[in-house]
Amino acid sequence: MVQTSPENENNTEKTALRVVYMGTPDFAVPALKALIASHHEVVGVFTQPDRKGGRGKKLLCPPVKVEAVEAEIPVYQPERVRKNADVLQTLKDLRPDVVVVAAYGQILPQSVLDVPRLGCINIHASILPKYRGAAPINWAIVHGEKESGVTLMQMEAGLDTGPILEIHRVAITPAMNAQELHDALSDLGGEVLVDALDKLEAGNLPATIQDDDASSYAPMLTRESGRIDWEKSAQQLVDHIRGFYPWPGSYALREIPCAEAGAQDDLECSTLKVHAARVAVGAGSDALPGTIIQADCSSGTLQIATGEGVIELLKVQAPGKRAMKARDFLNGCDFSVGERLL
Repeated sequence: MVQTSPENENNTEKTALRVVYMGTPDFAVPALKALIASHHEVVGVFTQPDRKGGRGKKLLCPPVKVEAVEAEIPVYQPERVRKNADVLQTLKDLRPDVVVVAAYGQILPQSVLDVPRLGCINIHASILPKYRGAAPINWAIVHGEKESGVTLMQMEAGLDTGPILEIHRVAITPAMNAQELHDALSDLGGEVLVDALDKLEAGNLPATIQDDDASSYAPMLTRESGRIDWEKSAQQLVDHIRGFYPWPGSYALREIPCAEAGAQDDLECSTLKVHAARVAVGAGSDALPGTIIQADCSSGTLQIATGEGVIELLKVQAPGKRAMKARDFLNGCDFSVGERLL
């Protein structure tokens, strides 16, 4: 079947592909929207099962499912794709020309990769071969990269090891956090996907084998990933705070008197979340890393010694409180110069 998109009806005719889409979180929504709006036909959407979450632990639909249901596209939510004969048969019955995968959350077996005649195309949020794995956006910022991007990759059985079809780059600005980079790359994936599929169908999208020696790995994040190590330099800690925002978030521990009755001489740890910070240019200190060297309510300056240089905390959050600017935080807390955060 041949269709012509309205904007190109006076130009080159484009072949409409039967597309199966596999994706789950917000990151994968713009690409699905782009496919739905294109001349291609999305014949089915695979996404993770509904999960309990949020306040009240209500059953929540993945964002991709919400978008697919609204477009009246059949949705499939298998708990597992691997070693699942029903999934394989369903996929074969859909007769896709190509499968597009974006943050689906499951590794596809070779039997699935072999179904579509044009293969499975992955939208990966890094400049491959760097940052293969689960959290490429976060680790690119944590490691101080100046640019990131979207790689369209022909999938194979290895983890993000397939041949590269296209790379589209974006700059990482000094103040950009992981949420902002996530949004930029998510939109970029939607902008470039349809054109890439057209080129793939026309045979104008050559694949380039990845250089495994230049690869790096971006492991899955845990709550512990956000713990601040004050021994690192001020710039490394700023990158850490940007890279782990909003999740898992960055935090330090503070020793406070134990709240239990009769235990006034004992200490317990309280968590201080840090949402934004910057390097204190020109500031220096011989204090041990983690030591508060300035806590000025009038200027709103909250500076901490690090392993190299001084960091200024701009937005913080105490337990049970909302996130607030350092000035507001200092007006209502008992921080003192010389106290050391852990």
